[in-house]
Amino acid sequence: MNQKVIVAGVGMIPFSKPGASAPYHQMGAQAARQALADAHLDYALIQQAYVGYVYGDSTCGQRALYPVGMSGIPIVNVNNNCSTGSSALFLARQAIVGGSAECVLALGFEQMAAGAIKAQFDDRPTPFEEFDRVTDELVGHPEIPLAIRYFGGAGKAHMDKYGTRLETFAAIRAKASRHALNNPLALFRKEVSVEDVMNAPMLWEGVMTRLMACPPTCGAAAAVLCSEDFARRHSIDTTVQITAQAMTTDFPGTFELHDMMRLVGYDMAREAARQVYEHAGIGPEDVDVVELHDCFAQNELITYEALGFCAEGGAEKFVLDGDNTYGGKVVTNPSGGLLSKGHPLGATGLAQCYELTHQLRGTADTRQVPGARVALQHNLGLGGACVVTLYQAT
Repeated sequence: MNQKVIVAGVGMIPFSKPGASAPYHQMGAQAARQALADAHLDYALIQQAYVGYVYGDSTCGQRALYPVGMSGIPIVNVNNNCSTGSSALFLARQAIVGGSAECVLALGFEQMAAGAIKAQFDDRPTPFEEFDRVTDELVGHPEIPLAIRYFGGAGKAHMDKYGTRLETFAAIRAKASRHALNNPLALFRKEVSVEDVMNAPMLWEGVMTRLMACPPTCGAAAAVLCSEDFARRHSIDTTVQITAQAMTTDFPGTFELHDMMRLVGYDMAREAARQVYEHAGIGPEDVDVVELHDCFAQNELITYEALGFCAEGGAEKFVLDGDNTYGGKVVTNPSGGLLSKGHPLGATGLAQCYELTHQLRGTADTRQVPGARVALQHNLGLGGACVVTLYQAT
């Protein structure tokens, strides 16, 4: 189970607004081909594939990969809400660590509709029944879209408990825009100031402005993983390794503690990070760069604490001290994150992998984190699942 897993190749297409992208299968095929080209491998050498998407019919993975190659390999379609892409990555790594495959493709894509995320099936119970019940009890405001109530409620809980100011969330969004300026694949590449974010339309008075929420996005990303032996036999660059990974789901406290921060995955993230640090024998202070799940600026702030980058209640100081950007303790979302890069649900986890792989290779161009050797990835899906992945450069 200590098999080293190499990130052999990565691919990602520019993210775009709904209605402006190619169809999902074309985006997926393009990202897969890029990852194969980056690894200098032919599709015939891929032994398994895990394909993530949320909005699509069964076997969309086959539809995307058949134009790339039809070799009869297992293709598993994955749907785990916003953590779908990293769930596909988790399964790909697990196949290698468990010895059932030596070279595996993880692919994620999403062709999203404009507007707020909503349920696709209204003739059956929603998986968010308990989440909605607790949210109704704790924050009310049934007129506000649920995702905003979830994460806005979590941000408000942090504000109420620790005195965190709305301007601090705005500073996180402004930081994301500065980072995205250097990412040609990001959806939004316009710099915004704290004042711009504060002056944007309010989605929830005193709790969240529009610029604090990530946009619905279309896109695709992919990664080829392989064993160390396979890499050696095929002359693959072994610079980037996944050295630890954990997936968690919700604990009883998600509903029982009546805490909106717990409801949106704080405990899942904290436990997954704990497992990863323990397995790798390092701590959060050793991480140089992180791509974390900033679906809302509020969730980025909460996640600083869950991942151990600062103490509970210390996230505002962490932001104001500049410890979340270049020159600080850990460069957070150099890609621009979900807030600026965009959030095509099935692709997000693999887009994070793409960014961190380039950071550890030293090929991230003007967004390069100097001397990056240890990288952490956090991808969260309500309902729920959280995947935390640790990458290290050899």
